[in-house]
Amino acid sequence: MKDFSTHQSAAERIRYLIRFSRMTQSQFAERIGVDPSNLSKHLSGRLPISEGLLNRIVVEMGVSKQWLRDGTDVPFAKPAIANEIVAANPIVADSPAMSGVPVYDIDVTAGAAELSRMFTVDRIVGVVDLPQLSRDSRIVRVSGDSMEPTIRNGGYIAIRRLTQRQTIFWGQIYVVVLEDFRMVKFLRRHADKNMVVLHSANPDYDDMDIARSDILDLYVVENILNFDIRC
Repeated sequence: MKDFSTHQSAAERIRYLIRFSRMTQSQFAERIGVDPSNLSKHLSGRLPISEGLLNRIVVEMGVSKQWLRDGTDVPFAKPAIANEIVAANPIVADSPAMSGVPVYDIDVTAGAAELSRMFTVDRIVGVVDLPQLSRDSRIVRVSGDSMEPTIRNGGYIAIRRLTQRQTIFWGQIYVVVLEDFRMVKFLRRHADKNMVVLHSANPDYDDMDIARSDILDLYVVENILNFDIRC
């Protein structure tokens, strides 16, 4: 790993992160939700690197804020694993018009239809309002035992679609969309940079090697909901 000393600036660390993610500067700006011209000004010193900009990068890219801001720690101190939410009484509303994250009557491990087109209003069966959930995510169901005990059969996950599929944070859980089926798996680095390893939490399942080019879509699993959602 490259030495990220405190003598480097936050702008230099952001430039490194752009290169590491294999994005253009414009793609990186789109990923973190800022105007590309403003990002250019931040990196050139015409605008200060604000706390808000740092927070956006930390949230979207999964990096250590201590490293990004101060140059201490390492960029990815811990693998980005989905947070488990345990709640005795989640707030579930009958109407999708109410505030919260929508719950869809969708099993992400069943069928091969294009997932992005399935998130329609008629499939919303309720919402969950918990502070740990991002309002940009969607809650869906998972069937099968390949991810047990991390995700139970019939459990729910909060997912967010990735717009830049070339950026993979190894060790995170993803919904992987292939031509013939969809799976929920840990993604691990492969010796061949054109391949990825799909890893199950359940040791009874073998790892699968697939080509990056075979991945049609990726959704990061941001939260695992360890309770029954009654809609």
